[in-house]
Amino acid sequence: MGAGLHLPSLTRAQSSLIRQLLREKTVRSNEGAFVVEGARHCLDLISHHPQAIRSLLVSPGYLRAETTTDRAIRSVVSTQQFLCSDLVFEQLTELVTPQGILAVVQQPRWDEGQVLGRSRVLGIYGDRVRDPANVGAIIRTAAALNLSGVWLSPDSADHFSPKVVRATAGTLLDLPIFRTPDLLPVVSSECEIYSAVLSAADKVPIREIRTRPNRLMIAVGNEGAGLSSEIMKASQVRFFIPLAEGVESLNVAATAAISGFYFSGLPIDLRTQSGRPPQLV
Repeated sequence: MGAGLHLPSLTRAQSSLIRQLLREKTVRSNEGAFVVEGARHCLDLISHHPQAIRSLLVSPGYLRAETTTDRAIRSVVSTQQFLCSDLVFEQLTELVTPQGILAVVQQPRWDEGQVLGRSRVLGIYGDRVRDPANVGAIIRTAAALNLSGVWLSPDSADHFSPKVVRATAGTLLDLPIFRTPDLLPVVSSECEIYSAVLSAADKVPIREIRTRPNRLMIAVGNEGAGLSSEIMKASQVRFFIPLAEGVESLNVAATAAISGFYFSGLPIDLRTQSGRPPQLV
């Protein structure tokens, strides 16, 4: 525990701020920060994004269990580290079994114009995706597939909330994520919109789409309400994923994962940029 004996103690003001960052979206937005909890996630942050860490908090319980390797990783971070009692740490977190370490992290800032200005774009737009677990899974999937980014409607779950942060499995700082009130920036950048919908006679099965445009946004919506009428009107293609008989729909995160994987593997058809439909079977 020697590496933590001389750490300064967490103040009441710092404790209050961490608690607010974990519980209040407005505070996270105003502070431009969020909280990452757990040993693995914090150590990954130190290894890959040390410049994003504002401060690190540990408890005596964590220090007693810390391995020599983990202590060596933590000791090299230049950001300020603080110590608080195990009881105070448990009062800060909402986790049932906290590990005694958390980081206050700077929210990343991405240039939407730069991302949409790339020669090729393949992104996911989440419309009213209110379940934090689904938002986190969509972000994790998009990062794993090396997509251009994720766009979220303002009424989707906050992607810096603790549940979303945990569900992203450390990919939150690697993928451009934008909250946008409408699709105007996407449409203005000449991205086409393909919307995932329920099966219907006038919709296209995803397997029948054989090419994709150079600039494509995959839109997925709220499981109950689906996509908004504005997004549906703006869509060049409305497709569905064929399901087994008796299965009505997929979880929105599963829809995003299947669609993202499928379209990322299709060849580019530049003709779609001139208003022609996608190549079908």
